[in-house]
Amino acid sequence: MIDLRLLREDPDRVRASQRARGEDVALVDALLSADERRRSSGVRFDALRAEQKQLGKLIPKASGDEKAELLKKTGQLAADVKAADAERDAADAETQELLLRLGNLVHRDVPVGGEEDFVTLETHGTIRDFGAEGFEPKDHLELGTLLGAIDVERGAKVSGSRFYFLTGVGALLELALVNAAIAQATAAGFTPMLTPALVRPQSMAGTGFLGQAAQDVYHLDKDDLYLVGTSEVPLAAYHMDEILDADKLPLRYAGFSPCFRREAGSHGKDTRGIFRVHQFDKVEMFSYVAPEDSEAEHQRLLGWEKQWLTSLELPFRVIDVATGDLGASAARKFDCEAWIPTQRKYRELTSTSDCTEFQSRRLSIRVRDGKQVKPLATLNGTLCAVPRTIVAILENHQQADGSVYVPKVLRPYLGGLEVLEPVAK
Repeated sequence: MIDLRLLREDPDRVRASQRARGEDVALVDALLSADERRRSSGVRFDALRAEQKQLGKLIPKASGDEKAELLKKTGQLAADVKAADAERDAADAETQELLLRLGNLVHRDVPVGGEEDFVTLETHGTIRDFGAEGFEPKDHLELGTLLGAIDVERGAKVSGSRFYFLTGVGALLELALVNAAIAQATAAGFTPMLTPALVRPQSMAGTGFLGQAAQDVYHLDKDDLYLVGTSEVPLAAYHMDEILDADKLPLRYAGFSPCFRREAGSHGKDTRGIFRVHQFDKVEMFSYVAPEDSEAEHQRLLGWEKQWLTSLELPFRVIDVATGDLGASAARKFDCEAWIPTQRKYRELTSTSDCTEFQSRRLSIRVRDGKQVKPLATLNGTLCAVPRTIVAILENHQQADGSVYVPKVLRPYLGGLEVLEPVAK
Protein backbone atom coordinates (compact mmCIF):
# COMPACT_ATOMS: atom_id res chain seq x y z
CA MET A 1 0.00 0.00 0.00
CA ILE A 2 1.08 3.58 -0.41
CA ASP A 3 1.87 6.06 2.38
CA LEU A 4 -1.32 7.83 3.52
CA ARG A 5 0.69 10.94 4.34
CA LEU A 6 1.85 11.12 0.71
CA LEU A 7 -1.77 10.75 -0.41
CA ARG A 8 -2.82 13.72 1.73
CA GLU A 9 0.12 15.88 0.68
CA ASP A 10 0.06 15.13 -3.05
CA PRO A 11 -3.27 13.60 -4.11
CA ASP A 12 -2.78 14.76 -7.71
CA ARG A 13 0.26 12.49 -8.02
CA VAL A 14 -1.80 9.53 -6.85
CA ARG A 15 -4.63 10.45 -9.22
CA ALA A 16 -2.15 10.66 -12.11
CA SER A 17 -0.78 7.23 -11.21
CA GLN A 18 -4.24 5.68 -11.13
CA ARG A 19 -5.10 7.33 -14.45
CA ALA A 20 -1.89 6.03 -16.05
CA ARG A 21 -2.69 2.51 -14.85
CA GLY A 22 -6.18 2.73 -16.30
CA GLU A 23 -7.59 2.30 -12.80
CA ASP A 24 -10.40 4.12 -10.98
CA VAL A 25 -9.33 7.70 -10.19
CA ALA A 26 -12.42 8.26 -8.00
CA LEU A 27 -10.90 5.78 -5.55
CA VAL A 28 -8.41 8.49 -4.53
CA ASP A 29 -11.12 10.93 -3.43
CA ALA A 30 -13.07 8.18 -1.68
CA LEU A 31 -9.92 7.27 0.24
CA LEU A 32 -9.19 10.88 1.15
CA SER A 33 -12.74 11.22 2.50
CA ALA A 34 -12.52 8.00 4.52
CA ASP A 35 -9.13 9.02 5.91
CA GLU A 36 -10.52 12.41 6.98
CA ARG A 37 -13.43 10.69 8.76
CA ARG A 38 -10.98 8.27 10.38
CA ARG A 39 -8.82 11.07 11.73
CA SER A 40 -11.69 13.35 12.84
CA SER A 41 -13.56 10.51 14.56
CA GLY A 42 -10.30 9.55 16.27
CA VAL A 43 -9.88 13.12 17.57
CA ARG A 44 -13.49 13.11 18.80
CA PHE A 45 -13.04 9.75 20.53
CA ASP A 46 -9.87 10.94 22.28
CA ALA A 47 -11.59 14.15 23.44
CA LEU A 48 -14.61 12.26 24.80
CA ARG A 49 -12.40 9.70 26.56
CA ALA A 50 -10.42 12.51 28.18
CA GLU A 51 -13.65 14.14 29.38
CA GLN A 52 -14.88 10.78 30.64
CA LYS A 53 -11.72 10.26 32.69
CA GLN A 54 -11.96 13.78 34.11
CA LEU A 55 -15.55 13.18 35.21
CA GLY A 56 -14.51 9.92 36.78
CA LYS A 57 -12.16 11.86 39.04
CA LEU A 58 -14.87 14.38 40.06
CA ILE A 59 -17.61 11.91 41.06
CA PRO A 60 -15.95 10.58 44.26
CA LYS A 61 -15.59 14.16 45.50
CA ALA A 62 -19.21 15.17 44.73
CA SER A 63 -22.37 14.59 46.76
CA GLY A 64 -26.11 15.07 46.55
CA ASP A 65 -27.59 16.67 43.46
CA GLU A 66 -24.15 17.45 42.04
CA LYS A 67 -23.16 13.78 42.16
CA ALA A 68 -26.45 12.71 40.60
CA GLU A 69 -25.94 15.19 37.78
CA LEU A 70 -22.38 13.98 37.22
CA LEU A 71 -23.53 10.35 37.13
CA LYS A 72 -26.21 11.24 34.60
CA LYS A 73 -23.65 13.05 32.47
CA THR A 74 -21.26 10.09 32.81
CA GLY A 75 -23.92 7.74 31.44
CA GLN A 76 -24.50 9.93 28.40
CA LEU A 77 -20.77 10.34 27.91
CA ALA A 78 -20.27 6.57 27.99
CA ALA A 79 -22.80 6.24 25.16
CA ASP A 80 -21.06 9.00 23.21
CA VAL A 81 -17.66 7.34 23.68
CA LYS A 82 -19.04 4.01 22.48
CA ALA A 83 -20.57 5.64 19.41
CA ALA A 84 -17.36 7.55 18.63
CA ASP A 85 -15.34 4.35 19.01
CA ALA A 86 -17.65 2.54 16.56
CA GLU A 87 -17.45 5.45 14.13
CA ARG A 88 -13.66 5.48 14.34
CA ASP A 89 -13.43 1.70 13.76
CA ALA A 90 -15.79 1.89 10.79
CA ALA A 91 -13.86 4.76 9.20
CA ASP A 92 -10.56 2.96 9.82
CA ALA A 93 -11.87 -0.26 8.24
CA GLU A 94 -13.12 1.66 5.19
CA THR A 95 -9.79 3.47 4.88
CA GLN A 96 -7.86 0.20 4.99
CA GLU A 97 -10.19 -1.48 2.49
CA LEU A 98 -9.84 1.38 0.01
CA LEU A 99 -6.10 1.62 0.59
CA LEU A 100 -5.68 -2.07 -0.30
CA ARG A 101 -7.46 -1.43 -3.63
CA LEU A 102 -5.04 1.31 -4.63
CA GLY A 103 -2.08 0.33 -6.85
CA ASN A 104 1.51 1.37 -6.23
CA LEU A 105 2.62 4.76 -7.52
CA VAL A 106 4.13 4.31 -10.97
CA HIS A 107 7.70 5.46 -11.52
CA ARG A 108 8.06 8.79 -13.33
CA ASP A 109 9.89 7.19 -16.29
CA VAL A 110 7.41 4.37 -17.01
CA PRO A 111 5.83 4.68 -20.50
CA VAL A 112 2.12 5.42 -20.28
CA GLY A 113 -0.30 3.08 -22.05
CA GLY A 114 -1.42 -0.51 -22.40
CA GLU A 115 0.25 -3.85 -23.14
CA GLU A 116 1.58 -2.78 -26.55
CA ASP A 117 2.91 0.61 -25.42
CA PHE A 118 6.17 -0.69 -23.94
CA VAL A 119 9.54 0.83 -24.85
CA THR A 120 12.36 -1.39 -26.13
CA LEU A 121 15.53 -0.57 -24.18
CA GLU A 122 18.04 -3.12 -25.52
CA THR A 123 18.36 -5.97 -28.00
CA HIS A 124 20.85 -8.82 -27.53
CA GLY A 125 22.03 -11.72 -29.68
CA THR A 126 21.44 -12.63 -33.31
CA ILE A 127 18.21 -14.08 -34.67
CA ARG A 128 18.97 -17.13 -36.79
CA ASP A 129 18.01 -17.18 -40.46
CA PHE A 130 16.73 -20.73 -40.80
CA GLY A 131 15.92 -20.18 -44.47
CA ALA A 132 19.58 -19.42 -45.15
CA GLU A 133 20.49 -22.60 -43.27
CA GLY A 134 18.19 -24.57 -45.57
CA PHE A 135 15.41 -25.79 -43.29
CA GLU A 136 12.12 -24.73 -41.73
CA PRO A 137 12.28 -24.59 -37.90
CA LYS A 138 10.10 -26.98 -35.91
CA ASP A 139 8.14 -25.72 -32.94
CA HIS A 140 9.05 -26.77 -29.41
CA LEU A 141 6.30 -29.39 -29.15
CA GLU A 142 7.39 -31.19 -32.30
CA LEU A 143 11.01 -31.05 -31.13
CA GLY A 144 10.03 -32.17 -27.62
CA THR A 145 8.20 -35.14 -29.08
CA LEU A 146 11.18 -36.11 -31.26
CA LEU A 147 13.48 -35.88 -28.24
CA GLY A 148 11.12 -37.82 -25.97
CA ALA A 149 11.14 -34.73 -23.72
CA ILE A 150 7.56 -33.41 -23.61
CA ASP A 151 4.24 -35.28 -23.35
CA VAL A 152 1.19 -32.99 -23.38
CA GLU A 153 -1.30 -35.67 -24.43
CA ARG A 154 -0.83 -37.67 -21.25
CA GLY A 155 -0.64 -34.44 -19.27
CA ALA A 156 -4.13 -33.59 -20.55
CA LYS A 157 -5.33 -37.14 -19.89
CA VAL A 158 -4.14 -37.04 -16.27
CA SER A 159 -4.86 -33.42 -15.32
CA GLY A 160 -6.62 -31.58 -18.16
CA SER A 161 -5.59 -28.93 -20.64
CA ARG A 162 -2.43 -26.86 -20.05
CA PHE A 163 -0.75 -29.65 -18.07
CA TYR A 164 2.20 -31.71 -19.28
CA PHE A 165 4.88 -34.24 -18.44
CA LEU A 166 8.58 -33.57 -18.93
CA THR A 167 10.08 -36.96 -19.70
CA GLY A 168 13.58 -38.34 -20.18
CA VAL A 169 15.91 -35.62 -21.38
CA GLY A 170 13.13 -33.06 -20.83
CA ALA A 171 13.14 -33.77 -17.09
CA LEU A 172 16.95 -33.67 -17.08
CA LEU A 173 16.87 -30.35 -18.93
CA GLU A 174 14.64 -28.83 -16.25
CA LEU A 175 16.97 -30.02 -13.49
CA ALA A 176 19.96 -28.66 -15.40
CA LEU A 177 18.28 -25.26 -15.81
CA VAL A 178 17.33 -25.08 -12.13
CA ASN A 179 20.79 -26.08 -10.94
CA ALA A 180 22.52 -23.65 -13.30
CA ALA A 181 20.19 -20.82 -12.28
CA ILE A 182 20.67 -21.47 -8.57
CA ALA A 183 24.44 -21.66 -9.13
CA GLN A 184 24.42 -18.24 -10.80
CA ALA A 185 22.24 -16.76 -8.06
CA THR A 186 24.38 -18.23 -5.29
CA ALA A 187 27.55 -16.86 -6.90
CA ALA A 188 25.86 -13.43 -6.95
CA GLY A 189 25.21 -13.60 -3.20
CA PHE A 190 21.63 -14.88 -3.08
CA THR A 191 20.58 -17.34 -0.38
CA PRO A 192 18.91 -20.39 -2.02
CA MET A 193 15.41 -21.07 -0.68
CA LEU A 194 12.89 -23.88 -1.14
CA THR A 195 9.58 -22.21 -0.36
CA PRO A 196 6.03 -23.33 0.55
CA ALA A 197 3.59 -23.67 -2.33
CA LEU A 198 0.60 -22.96 -0.06
CA VAL A 199 0.24 -19.66 1.81
CA ARG A 200 -2.27 -17.95 4.08
CA PRO A 201 -4.55 -15.17 2.80
CA GLN A 202 -2.51 -12.42 4.52
CA SER A 203 0.59 -13.51 2.62
CA MET A 204 -1.21 -13.43 -0.72
CA ALA A 205 -2.99 -10.14 0.00
CA GLY A 206 0.16 -8.56 1.39
CA THR A 207 2.05 -9.06 -1.85
CA GLY A 208 -0.82 -7.64 -3.92
CA PHE A 209 -2.11 -10.83 -5.54
CA LEU A 210 -5.70 -10.70 -4.28
CA GLY A 211 -6.67 -7.56 -6.15
CA GLN A 212 -6.61 -7.45 -9.94
CA ALA A 213 -4.76 -10.81 -10.04
CA ALA A 214 -7.23 -12.71 -7.83
CA GLN A 215 -8.95 -14.40 -10.79
CA ASP A 216 -5.67 -16.12 -11.67
CA VAL A 217 -5.14 -17.66 -8.21
CA TYR A 218 -6.08 -21.13 -6.99
CA HIS A 219 -7.81 -21.12 -3.58
CA LEU A 220 -8.38 -24.13 -1.32
CA ASP A 221 -11.68 -23.21 0.36
CA LYS A 222 -11.61 -25.95 2.99
CA ASP A 223 -8.21 -24.88 4.31
CA ASP A 224 -8.36 -21.16 3.36
CA LEU A 225 -4.95 -21.46 1.72
CA TYR A 226 -3.73 -20.26 -1.67
CA LEU A 227 -1.47 -22.00 -4.18
CA VAL A 228 1.26 -19.53 -5.09
CA GLY A 229 1.68 -18.29 -8.65
CA THR A 230 5.28 -17.37 -7.86
CA SER A 231 7.69 -17.82 -4.94
CA GLU A 232 7.69 -14.02 -4.73
CA VAL A 233 4.72 -14.48 -2.37
CA PRO A 234 6.37 -16.64 0.34
CA LEU A 235 9.68 -14.80 -0.10
CA ALA A 236 7.98 -11.44 0.50
CA ALA A 237 6.04 -12.80 3.48
CA TYR A 238 9.14 -14.49 4.93
CA HIS A 239 9.90 -11.40 7.04
CA MET A 240 6.26 -10.41 7.64
CA ASP A 241 5.72 -8.52 10.93
CA GLU A 242 9.48 -8.17 11.47
CA ILE A 243 11.86 -5.26 12.01
CA LEU A 244 15.17 -5.84 10.20
CA ASP A 245 18.47 -4.16 11.01
CA ALA A 246 19.71 -1.73 8.37
CA ASP A 247 23.21 -3.18 8.44
CA LYS A 248 21.80 -6.56 7.32
CA LEU A 249 20.52 -5.10 4.05
CA PRO A 250 20.41 -5.97 1.25
CA LEU A 251 18.86 -9.37 1.87
CA ARG A 252 18.69 -11.44 -1.31
CA TYR A 253 16.92 -14.78 -1.70
CA ALA A 254 16.65 -17.14 -4.67
CA GLY A 255 13.50 -19.23 -4.31
CA PHE A 256 12.73 -22.42 -6.20
CA SER A 257 9.09 -23.51 -6.19
CA PRO A 258 6.22 -24.88 -8.22
CA CYS A 259 3.90 -22.13 -9.47
CA PHE A 260 0.17 -22.43 -10.15
CA ARG A 261 -1.89 -20.12 -12.34
CA ARG A 262 -5.44 -20.40 -13.63
CA GLU A 263 -4.47 -18.45 -16.77
CA ALA A 264 -7.88 -16.80 -16.59
CA GLY A 265 -8.66 -14.83 -19.71
CA SER A 266 -6.10 -16.72 -21.81
CA HIS A 267 -8.59 -18.94 -23.63
CA GLY A 268 -7.31 -19.56 -27.13
CA LYS A 269 -3.85 -18.10 -26.37
CA ASP A 270 -0.76 -20.33 -26.55
CA THR A 271 -2.80 -23.51 -26.39
CA ARG A 272 -0.14 -25.58 -28.15
CA GLY A 273 2.72 -26.98 -26.12
CA ILE A 274 4.05 -25.75 -22.79
CA PHE A 275 4.43 -21.99 -23.21
CA ARG A 276 1.33 -21.10 -21.12
CA VAL A 277 0.47 -23.74 -18.52
CA HIS A 278 -1.29 -24.08 -15.17
CA GLN A 279 1.69 -25.50 -13.26
CA PHE A 280 5.40 -24.90 -13.73
CA ASP A 281 8.63 -24.56 -11.76
CA LYS A 282 10.57 -21.32 -11.41
CA VAL A 283 13.67 -19.83 -9.84
CA GLU A 284 12.83 -16.37 -8.50
CA MET A 285 15.15 -13.67 -7.16
CA PHE A 286 13.89 -11.50 -4.31
CA SER A 287 15.54 -8.51 -2.62
CA TYR A 288 14.94 -6.46 0.51
CA VAL A 289 16.75 -3.11 0.33
CA ALA A 290 16.64 0.40 1.77
CA PRO A 291 14.06 2.50 -0.15
CA GLU A 292 16.74 4.81 -1.55
CA ASP A 293 18.54 1.78 -3.07
CA SER A 294 15.57 0.24 -4.90
CA GLU A 295 16.24 1.74 -8.35
CA ALA A 296 19.87 0.59 -8.30
CA GLU A 297 18.81 -2.87 -7.11
CA HIS A 298 16.27 -3.02 -9.92
CA GLN A 299 19.07 -2.52 -12.44
CA ARG A 300 21.13 -5.21 -10.71
CA LEU A 301 18.26 -7.71 -10.94
CA LEU A 302 17.87 -6.88 -14.62
CA GLY A 303 21.61 -7.39 -15.06
CA TRP A 304 21.43 -10.87 -13.54
CA GLU A 305 18.52 -11.77 -15.84
CA LYS A 306 20.47 -10.56 -18.88
CA GLN A 307 23.50 -12.57 -17.70
CA TRP A 308 21.33 -15.69 -17.48
CA LEU A 309 19.76 -15.37 -20.93
CA THR A 310 23.13 -14.53 -22.47
CA SER A 311 24.63 -17.67 -20.90
CA LEU A 312 21.84 -19.67 -22.56
CA GLU A 313 22.91 -18.10 -25.88
CA LEU A 314 19.41 -16.82 -26.62
CA PRO A 315 18.50 -13.73 -28.68
CA PHE A 316 16.38 -11.42 -26.51
CA ARG A 317 15.28 -7.86 -25.93
CA VAL A 318 14.62 -5.80 -22.78
CA ILE A 319 11.44 -3.76 -22.57
CA ASP A 320 10.19 -1.09 -20.15
CA VAL A 321 6.63 -2.25 -19.44
CA ALA A 322 3.88 0.37 -19.82
CA THR A 323 1.74 1.59 -16.91
CA GLY A 324 -1.38 -0.36 -17.85
CA ASP A 325 0.50 -3.67 -17.79
CA LEU A 326 2.41 -3.27 -14.52
CA GLY A 327 0.44 -5.17 -11.91
CA ALA A 328 -0.73 -3.55 -8.68
CA SER A 329 2.46 -3.86 -6.65
CA ALA A 330 5.03 -2.74 -9.24
CA ALA A 331 6.18 0.86 -9.59
CA ARG A 332 8.26 -0.18 -12.61
CA LYS A 333 8.84 -3.45 -14.45
CA PHE A 334 11.38 -4.62 -17.02
CA ASP A 335 10.74 -7.76 -19.10
CA CYS A 336 13.33 -9.79 -20.99
CA GLU A 337 11.70 -11.34 -24.03
CA ALA A 338 13.38 -14.14 -26.00
CA TRP A 339 12.90 -14.61 -29.72
CA ILE A 340 10.69 -17.62 -30.51
CA PRO A 341 11.44 -18.64 -34.13
CA THR A 342 8.16 -20.40 -35.00
CA GLN A 343 6.09 -17.55 -33.56
CA ARG A 344 8.37 -15.01 -35.25
CA LYS A 345 8.20 -12.68 -32.30
CA TYR A 346 9.69 -11.97 -28.89
CA ARG A 347 7.96 -13.51 -25.85
CA GLU A 348 8.47 -12.85 -22.15
CA LEU A 349 10.92 -15.15 -20.38
CA THR A 350 11.87 -13.08 -17.33
CA SER A 351 10.48 -10.07 -15.53
CA THR A 352 11.77 -7.86 -12.72
CA SER A 353 9.68 -5.43 -10.68
CA ASP A 354 10.52 -2.65 -8.25
CA CYS A 355 7.72 -2.70 -5.68
CA THR A 356 9.24 0.12 -3.59
CA GLU A 357 7.56 0.17 -0.12
CA PHE A 358 4.20 -1.14 -1.37
CA GLN A 359 4.52 -4.74 -0.16
CA SER A 360 6.48 -3.99 3.02
CA ARG A 361 3.75 -1.63 4.25
CA ARG A 362 1.07 -4.28 3.65
CA LEU A 363 3.16 -7.02 5.28
CA SER A 364 4.45 -4.82 8.14
CA ILE A 365 8.13 -5.33 7.30
CA ARG A 366 10.31 -2.50 8.53
CA VAL A 367 13.97 -1.61 8.89
CA ARG A 368 15.66 -0.09 11.94
CA ASP A 369 18.22 2.53 10.99
CA GLY A 370 19.59 4.05 14.18
CA LYS A 371 16.57 5.29 16.14
CA GLN A 372 14.35 5.40 13.04
CA VAL A 373 12.06 2.52 12.08
CA LYS A 374 10.57 2.72 8.58
CA PRO A 375 9.27 0.52 5.72
CA LEU A 376 11.84 -0.93 3.31
CA ALA A 377 11.70 -1.70 -0.41
CA THR A 378 11.11 -5.11 -1.98
CA LEU A 379 11.97 -6.21 -5.52
CA ASN A 380 11.51 -9.44 -7.45
CA GLY A 381 12.97 -10.87 -10.61
CA THR A 382 12.43 -14.11 -12.51
CA LEU A 383 15.68 -15.92 -13.15
CA CYS A 384 14.31 -19.03 -14.82
CA ALA A 385 10.67 -19.89 -15.59
CA VAL A 386 11.36 -23.45 -16.71
CA PRO A 387 8.80 -24.30 -19.45
CA ARG A 388 9.21 -21.04 -21.38
CA THR A 389 12.98 -21.34 -21.13
CA ILE A 390 12.80 -24.87 -22.52
CA VAL A 391 10.63 -23.56 -25.37
CA ALA A 392 13.24 -20.90 -26.22
CA ILE A 393 16.18 -23.32 -25.99
CA LEU A 394 14.60 -26.02 -28.15
CA GLU A 395 13.47 -23.64 -30.88
CA ASN A 396 16.55 -21.41 -31.03
CA HIS A 397 19.14 -24.20 -30.76
CA GLN A 398 17.51 -26.82 -33.00
CA GLN A 399 19.37 -28.44 -35.88
CA ALA A 400 18.00 -29.65 -39.21
CA ASP A 401 17.84 -33.31 -38.07
CA GLY A 402 15.72 -32.47 -35.00
CA SER A 403 18.62 -32.54 -32.57
CA VAL A 404 19.20 -29.59 -30.22
CA TYR A 405 22.48 -27.88 -29.33
CA VAL A 406 23.08 -27.64 -25.55
CA PRO A 407 24.36 -24.24 -24.33
CA LYS A 408 27.72 -24.57 -22.62
CA VAL A 409 26.39 -23.31 -19.26
CA LEU A 410 24.07 -26.35 -18.99
CA ARG A 411 26.52 -29.06 -20.01
CA PRO A 412 28.04 -29.66 -16.55
CA TYR A 413 24.51 -30.41 -15.30
CA LEU A 414 23.79 -32.80 -18.20
CA GLY A 415 26.83 -35.00 -17.81
CA GLY A 416 28.75 -33.08 -20.46
CA LEU A 417 26.08 -33.64 -23.12
CA GLU A 418 26.59 -31.25 -26.06
CA VAL A 419 23.60 -32.22 -28.20
CA LEU A 420 20.15 -33.60 -27.42
CA GLU A 421 19.44 -36.33 -29.95
CA PRO A 422 16.01 -37.45 -31.21
CA VAL A 423 14.78 -40.73 -29.80
CA ALA A 424 11.81 -41.03 -32.18
CA LYS A 425 11.74 -40.43 -35.92
